Amino acid sequence: MKHGQHWFNQVRKTAEAIFGRNAFPDGAFDFPAAFELPEAVFDTHPPVAPALQAGARFLNGVYENAAGTRRYKLYIPSTWKGQRLPLVVMLHGCAQDPDDFAAGTQMNAVAEERKCFVLYPAQSPDANNSRCWNWFNALDQRHGQGEPSIIAGMTQQVCDHYPVSRNQVYIAGMSAGGAMAIIVGTLYPELFCAVGVHSGLPYAAARDLPSALAAMQRGAFGASQTASAGLPMIVFHGDQDTTVHPANGEELLAQGLRSHPLGGTARPSRLAGRVPDGYAYTRIKHWLHDGSPLAEHWVIHGAGHAWSGGSAAGSYTDGKGPDASREMMRFFSTVRAG
Repeated sequence: MKHGQHWFNQVRKTAEAIFGRNAFPDGAFDFPAAFELPEAVFDTHPPVAPALQAGARFLNGVYENAAGTRRYKLYIPSTWKGQRLPLVVMLHGCAQDPDDFAAGTQMNAVAEERKCFVLYPAQSPDANNSRCWNWFNALDQRHGQGEPSIIAGMTQQVCDHYPVSRNQVYIAGMSAGGAMAIIVGTLYPELFCAVGVHSGLPYAAARDLPSALAAMQRGAFGASQTASAGLPMIVFHGDQDTTVHPANGEELLAQGLRSHPLGGTARPSRLAGRVPDGYAYTRIKHWLHDGSPLAEHWVIHGAGHAWSGGSAAGSYTDGKGPDASREMMRFFSTVRAG
């Protein structure tokens, strides 16, 4: 892409797609000459409600606290007969909504297999024009404030109204949703016991728009001095992701290991594999000495900014990769709060 006014307009266009319109008043800041972003990050995709298993329910709800109001959808599997079940909170990416995200990740089908509830918070276009979770705002990185308090409060509300196994509550997300998932898990470790991040960024990766764009394009190396909650974590990232640099997946794992009291003693194991007629991948597991899992890092070779193993019924998915939804649930099932 050539530099100059055309280049700047493309950067503005992409930034507005990610962060909302009017995010950059003229003259707000200058980009370095080497700073580039892809011309189109988010394509429009019509929302598609996923098909329901007979006997299952996909309920609409609303949660409100002092920080604001957000809608959500809650999947109740057909296998639920009143017993306690795990809960997985799924945070969609930019330009997505709960129906789209559920269809693309196929997490409702996984919920039928694994017998769990799935909560899909919905970002409001009033909070972000592109329906991105505002992970890059300093306010939205503080306990008791902003969107993390809404997501945590919504999760607590579901736990209060349904028989959720309190030691089996997990949170995961894609892109902006992945970045918000690690924020919420860090701020509310008493509520969640593990985190899944797909194509996301570390905790405290940015404090404003300029640092957010830099972290997305080059990696959130500024987060290297910041601690997360050290919760068990599974991370997926395509090594050809031009929207969120793959270095962010590496820093997520490094941050999580640094933050866990036993992270320095974790033992890694590496496995290389390939999906039939699909991508090769590298999976690195980190184990504690008692055999319990602490972290997994999946690098999908050749994949871009898309949910690995997802369905084309939703947006930003790539069926040629390993099944991130089922692998996340497999990992979550091995982790319970003490």
